[in-house]
Amino acid sequence: MQPDASPALQLKGLISERRARIGVIGLGYVGLPLALVAVEAGFPVLGHDINARRVAEIAAGKQVIRYIPAERMEAALATGRFEVTASVDAFGGCDVLVICVPTPLTRQREPELSFVVATARTIATSLRPGQLIVLESTTWPGTTVEVVKPILEETGLVSGRDFFLAFSPEREDPGNPSYSTATIPKVVGGDGAVAGELAEALYAGLVERVVPVSSTQTAEAVKLTENIFRAVNIALVNELKTVYAAMGIDIWEVIDAARTKPFGFMPFYPGPGLGGHCIPIDPFYLTWKAREFDIETRFIELAGQINTRMPYVVVDRLAAELDASAGRGLSGARILVLGAAYKKDVDDTRESPALKLMELIDERGGLCEYHDPHVPVLPPTRRHPRLAGKPSTPLDAATIAGFDAVLVATDHEAIDYALVAAHARLIVDTRNAFARLGLTPQRIVKA
Repeated sequence: MQPDASPALQLKGLISERRARIGVIGLGYVGLPLALVAVEAGFPVLGHDINARRVAEIAAGKQVIRYIPAERMEAALATGRFEVTASVDAFGGCDVLVICVPTPLTRQREPELSFVVATARTIATSLRPGQLIVLESTTWPGTTVEVVKPILEETGLVSGRDFFLAFSPEREDPGNPSYSTATIPKVVGGDGAVAGELAEALYAGLVERVVPVSSTQTAEAVKLTENIFRAVNIALVNELKTVYAAMGIDIWEVIDAARTKPFGFMPFYPGPGLGGHCIPIDPFYLTWKAREFDIETRFIELAGQINTRMPYVVVDRLAAELDASAGRGLSGARILVLGAAYKKDVDDTRESPALKLMELIDERGGLCEYHDPHVPVLPPTRRHPRLAGKPSTPLDAATIAGFDAVLVATDHEAIDYALVAAHARLIVDTRNAFARLGLTPQRIVKA
């Protein structure tokens, strides 16, 4: 028996006419850019977040994400098609609901889907025929149909007949000047052909290119594959850095020369560890799911171990250099960490290795402060609660000279490296920031 196509046809018409009301659940680094793109494409949009303060700031047109200007927020609100709320009562009035909530790991590195489950249960309270539900939160292959679908079908409505379910992995790269939400190709997979077609039609109205795949499971696997690829290659160069350093070879010079080969090589760079929501977390979603099939993902897990170990390697090197230069090690040493965000020129501290570096320095008796022009105060985090509320230290010559060492964790463009080079007693640079700028401080170590 063929599924009743009338709800699908009605929804497809609403989408094509830009009359479908799109609800975006979660207004963070994924949801807010998506909501703005949808408004700019001509759709009416309801943005939802459980953080009432964030909702109030967005409703006032304030800049809540550094690389999204307030003018863009104000323009979206001025259309009259962008509303924001902390209430879930309006979900039933949306034709499309896109789930953009966090999917972190537990301390045991297992998937933590409580936000997805809670959101699905909330949607179920007002689910109606003709709605399209899209999950964008990164997760293990099977989540959409094994976790979200059963919750929604507890209502008595059936996926593919009454409502439609799809997965489309987010591909945000915060602060990237070359690619944005609208220009990054969007992979979509549906729970059935009709759901896939509806999701494809939706995103075709939002982004430049849509890449349909055969199922939600395939779409979920695409996201994990992209980030596992990056995690494994970063682990490789992190390990090579250690090997080459023992030989007196500069890994950065090696990579810069190797990248001149026009085929067969793609540059990845070492660092003090991995940050952001994707690369440090996504690989473990697949290793967890693989155990269900009695498969060991040794290659992926080894890469995770190498990358997770990097903050410890950096702090060991810092301690050794302090011992060599001042004969004191870390105990009682004053350390200034440059950069708290997980990548340059953003204010995002999620899973930032800088936070782990600060904790390790503190645990070994160091007196640690940080400077980050984009993070004036460290926000509360699940993994580093003791650092919450710590303020950024202003940079000036006397302040820099007062520290025993400066540790570069994030190479923001806004940091005055020349000032640091002129006054720091010891610099441990994990990002090759000084060499790239042509600065040659007297006491500098690449780590």
